Amino acid sequence: MSQFDEKKAYVPKEDDKFFDDGREIDLLHFVYGHPSINNIRGSPSAVLKAIDEYGRTTKFLMNVGEDKGKIVTDLIAEVRPRIMVELGGYVGYSALLFGDAMRKAGGERYFSLERNPVFAAVIMSLVDLAGLSDVVKVVVGPSDESIRRLHADKVIQRIDMMFLDHYKPAYTQDLKLCEELRLIAPGSVLAADNVICPGNPPYLEYVRSSVEEKRRKFEQNDGGSSSEVFPDRTKHQYANREGEEKLNTEVKGIPSLRYESKLVKSFEPTGAPDGVEITRCVDEEK
Repeated sequence: MSQFDEKKAYVPKEDDKFFDDGREIDLLHFVYGHPSINNIRGSPSAVLKAIDEYGRTTKFLMNVGEDKGKIVTDLIAEVRPRIMVELGGYVGYSALLFGDAMRKAGGERYFSLERNPVFAAVIMSLVDLAGLSDVVKVVVGPSDESIRRLHADKVIQRIDMMFLDHYKPAYTQDLKLCEELRLIAPGSVLAADNVICPGNPPYLEYVRSSVEEKRRKFEQNDGGSSSEVFPDRTKHQYANREGEEKLNTEVKGIPSLRYESKLVKSFEPTGAPDGVEITRCVDEEK
């Protein structure tokens, strides 16, 4: 793993409130009021540069950032997904970065699922500014409900690549839901953010388990997706705005799907160590 370039570090994350305090709307004013706005229009890389400038000079933004972002863009160039889905869009950094990379790789549609309608509006505005509206589609609502609706409406029948960066305790259950709907199948690739900072033990256990281990838990009716293993700050991160999250423990997934998974270590935009778990669905055992 290379060293982090301190010159590009975001301002430190606040200990108390580090999102949903008006900074997301402030970011829009910053970008649209930028002296280089005429050069920013129609350029995903220029919009991303402006977002990074805000994060480095004004307030912290919980974006994937350049370092971890490159892990995923390299993966997109390799996998060349036709359909890609992200769970958790925030202000659109990942949608801009990965949507642009997917378009360059010949992909068709990038779905950004974001629960907060204000954040979703910020994403849509910046996607339009970057000229990516033909590729990126923003879907507003809880991730599990949006997944079910997109599947029921036959908008998505298969996910070639998925980026997970939303409510951490929901990673495993939303993956299992995609399995049950047959959206994730052999050939699908997953990239999960923040598996070191703040960490996601249930998700890592699931994608790293053998088919035999998953079948045993399935038979024991052990969902293994309790939010209790997460720190309170992670469990209650969205409680003030959205209320307490309730995970659907009835979703059991398809334990016969076999994954190959590895951790790629990297850095948060602040320079804090983190990593992306890259998981490939390689087979389904009978």
